[in-house]
Amino acid sequence: MTSLPSTRDRAGGPARLSALLACAALLVLLPACAGYSSPDSGMSPAGLAPLSVSPPTPDPRVGLAPGLFDAGEAIWNLRLVSATPPTEPFVGQTNSDLAFTGPYAIQGNYDGIQIWDITDPANPESVISYVCPASQSDVSVYENLLFVSGEGFGGRLDCGGEGIEEAVSHDRLRGIRIFDISDITAPEYVANVQTCRGSHTHTVLEHPGDDENVYVYVSGSAPVRPAEELPGCSDAPPEEDPNTALFRIEVIRVPLADPASAAIVSSPRIFEDLVAPPTHGLAPDDIAEIEAARETGAFVIEMMGMAVVLPDRYIEPLLAQMVAQRGGEGPPTAADSAALREALPAIMEQMTGGAHGEASGPTQCHDITVYPAIGLAGGACEGYGMLIDISDPENPVRLSEVADSNFSYWHSATFNNDGTTVMFTDEWGGGGAPKCRASDPKEWGANAIFTVEDGEMVFQSYFKLPAPQTPQENCVAHNGSLIPIPGRDIMIQGWYQGGISLIDWTDPVNPVEIAYFDRGPVDGEVMRMGGSWSVYWYNGVIVNSEIARGLDILELVPSEAMTQNEIDAANAVQLTHLNSQGQPIFEWPATFSLVRAYLDQLERHRGLDAARIASARDELAAAEGMMGSGRASALRSLADALRGDARGALDAARVEKLADAVRELADAG
Repeated sequence: MTSLPSTRDRAGGPARLSALLACAALLVLLPACAGYSSPDSGMSPAGLAPLSVSPPTPDPRVGLAPGLFDAGEAIWNLRLVSATPPTEPFVGQTNSDLAFTGPYAIQGNYDGIQIWDITDPANPESVISYVCPASQSDVSVYENLLFVSGEGFGGRLDCGGEGIEEAVSHDRLRGIRIFDISDITAPEYVANVQTCRGSHTHTVLEHPGDDENVYVYVSGSAPVRPAEELPGCSDAPPEEDPNTALFRIEVIRVPLADPASAAIVSSPRIFEDLVAPPTHGLAPDDIAEIEAARETGAFVIEMMGMAVVLPDRYIEPLLAQMVAQRGGEGPPTAADSAALREALPAIMEQMTGGAHGEASGPTQCHDITVYPAIGLAGGACEGYGMLIDISDPENPVRLSEVADSNFSYWHSATFNNDGTTVMFTDEWGGGGAPKCRASDPKEWGANAIFTVEDGEMVFQSYFKLPAPQTPQENCVAHNGSLIPIPGRDIMIQGWYQGGISLIDWTDPVNPVEIAYFDRGPVDGEVMRMGGSWSVYWYNGVIVNSEIARGLDILELVPSEAMTQNEIDAANAVQLTHLNSQGQPIFEWPATFSLVRAYLDQLERHRGLDAARIASARDELAAAEGMMGSGRASALRSLADALRGDARGALDAARVEKLADAVRELADAG
């Protein structure tokens, strides 16, 4: 285990409490929450000119006007192509994650799924609004199958919207729903796989050695359901019950010839022997809020060293239970309030698994990002980031892990294209709290970047959204994806109401923001949920799932940080589908834009003599104007010359890639 040093004195217990509370039944405070030839690497040698950008000053994201659909906007080095509000069934409900297949974007919602046709990015068309409540409704696809997570206690097997009041019910759905989307306009509900803790998120694994099955890794963070509802479920500690539903993930095997027979085939205990991770305390603004709340008589709970104020909307039903238990009527009395204060510690201990979380490491993951091409996964698992071997899909094995006192809740992971670097996000505050305030530490609620060296993860740097956000904006690192700019590691990422940010982390020690899009708060007076749950690049567009406002589509534009050639080379990569926790390997087709993109990068970082870059551009343009064997001959001569140039170039590796790209272009005819 690697424990990174704290950057300041800590005030006490784990800051992951908010995310734990998100999983508690009545006290849900927050809604969100493989052998191959080496592909293109973004790593660059020392001595090159660093990436230099000049963002607008002052930052236009500061002070944006509030509003739901009329908020102020700030955009830099991106273009907003369309902003489409939610369809009627989902207005006012929480939009969650995205998946893509063919020309379609599938958007999860706490009340179901929304499918959009994004053939025309300027005018997305609603294909179907499928109402089927069960938070969070995170979505993934494989061929004609759609997988949807369900964790909430009100989700029903029949997709009904009336909810479930009973503590034990055989009508309840907590696990994975499977739909056939052969006709995407009419999804067919074909199966479900129930799990003991539900599915907060899930990961679809397409294993290169298995073309008969697809696998689903389930991450469930809710309390364990009673055995009376689902036989075999237990929340006992491992020393009491070796089959406990704690400290494990679930692996579902889905036979492609018969998806209705999908079932759990293993429950790997990848958390064994982990101790409680180091943590940090409260931020200055949070300390002040807690003290003010105590003075007004608010209900404040202490758990694992962390203090949290419980909102009135969650206290009121608990007080009503106190009244009912004593057989009383009318409003609660002072005695009822006192009784609830006394009972709260025991209530929270029961709802969050008792002492398991205090004395040990995590009992589950939040996200597991699989990269089948390199046989690895990145597990973002509450108090730890993990590197996992997925070469045997039914038996994933933890290779190494890292913990960090600056991190509260390891939330998601993204590898660079060659798997030499991995970025983890920290969902400090669980996604429903303002954690990008001016006084918040820059190392908290940020990204942490690690290089992967001999199976271990070595810390390099943090990145956090540089623009301070208001106390009315839930803001923290959340979901995003790589963009296939050749030769670079570039990620688009959502920050809830911090908007979206484009990050260049080619140099893992010095990540740089190179573009953004942001709106003002949903409400200027009180904190209301909104912002970017997730944003992904897919076949030339950037698609953003906005929690309250619907679906945004953006595109890259040329800037000092990115040329049109780089954008064109990226857009030449075409995917058949994309899942949030399944990472494809990017491979670039042979195009003139790819060659020019490498030349642009060599010029930007002064990796090759400027005169040689200019002459190479001239030779490339001349070859492009030729036809047939003449073009191929000219390109081969250029490739050979460039390979010779690499021996004296500062960025020899990139010149070699340039030469390879020119040779492939010649061979393409």
